[in-house]
Amino acid sequence: MGSIFRLVIGIPIAIIVTFALFTLMRTLIFVDEAPPEEEGAEYRFDINPQVEQVDARARDTSIDDVQQVDPPPPPPQVERQAADLPSESLSTIVGSIPEFDAPDLNSGNVSFNISDRNAQPLVRIPPQYPPRAAERGIEGFCLMQFNVSPDGTPIDIVALECSSSMFERSSIRAVERWRYSPRIVDGVAQTRTGVQTRLDYQLDE
Repeated sequence: MGSIFRLVIGIPIAIIVTFALFTLMRTLIFVDEAPPEEEGAEYRFDINPQVEQVDARARDTSIDDVQQVDPPPPPPQVERQAADLPSESLSTIVGSIPEFDAPDLNSGNVSFNISDRNAQPLVRIPPQYPPRAAERGIEGFCLMQFNVSPDGTPIDIVALECSSSMFERSSIRAVERWRYSPRIVDGVAQTRTGVQTRLDYQLDE
């Protein structure tokens, strides 16, 4: 019974609420609408408008008369005097070449053969002290052996004996930069073998 009563009362209330919402929405719609345009209004657009022609002021560009300048006169001509040819002969001017007898140099007994000689050192660059040996204060020597080629270059370099292996590499590099005058036999340069030298390594005090 109670549910029927609530149903009967709720239907009129729902109708009233629905009508009120409808009225409110209609009012808002009419307020937001823009006023209708007036009928019969015409709009014209000119696609190719004409621009008013403006007269530009012309400048007076007349050039004043330029004064004519005369070119400078040419430089004066200098007359060159022709040289006279010598009338005397060349032998008279320079002098005649004197005649004399060539001296007798006894060329039959002169010999131009180069005397025999052994290989002699020309350039001997000292070796560089090994840094490790210098830091440790180690002194020593290396006994080197090599051959001298016909052009004076040391070849086949060997370290026969070294007090420390630290001196071997620097000794070989030093001998490689040495130069010799070659060995001469009967005027011909030849290879000298078995050249020995000792390189000492000492620290400066």
